[in-house]
Amino acid sequence: MAKSTSTNKNIELRRLRLDKWLWSARFYKTRSVAKQAIDGGKVSCEGSRCKPGKEVEIGMEIRLRQGFDEKTVTIKVLSEQRRGAPEAQLMYEESEESIESRLKLAAQRKAQPSHGPSTGKPNKKNRRLIHRFKQG
Repeated sequence: MAKSTSTNKNIELRRLRLDKWLWSARFYKTRSVAKQAIDGGKVSCEGSRCKPGKEVEIGMEIRLRQGFDEKTVTIKVLSEQRRGAPEAQLMYEESEESIESRLKLAAQRKAQPSHGPSTGKPNKKNRRLIHRFKQG
């Protein structure tokens, strides 16, 4: 018997789960990480907290935090498939205010002096100072 070929792929999506869209738009590496971010309050849809199963539509506004960056994006395309980064960037449009604030915060982080870890083990004198500090 021959399989019936359905044209489900040609049907345009009208709604899609939020966690699936965040994964396909490459904001998060896996759907489970996207779900954890949504449950943790790092993603809001239309200005309010939401659940991973919330159905999103084209034109909805999503605000999300990733590390130090906070983005406000508007959905332009719905897709269940995860594609390359250039195609994923076409799925949403970031607001001008979001871009400006992100660039401003990045410049502030770069302007701060970075005090990295020391370049080795403490010598005998430094160890004594550390022990004195910890004990009293």
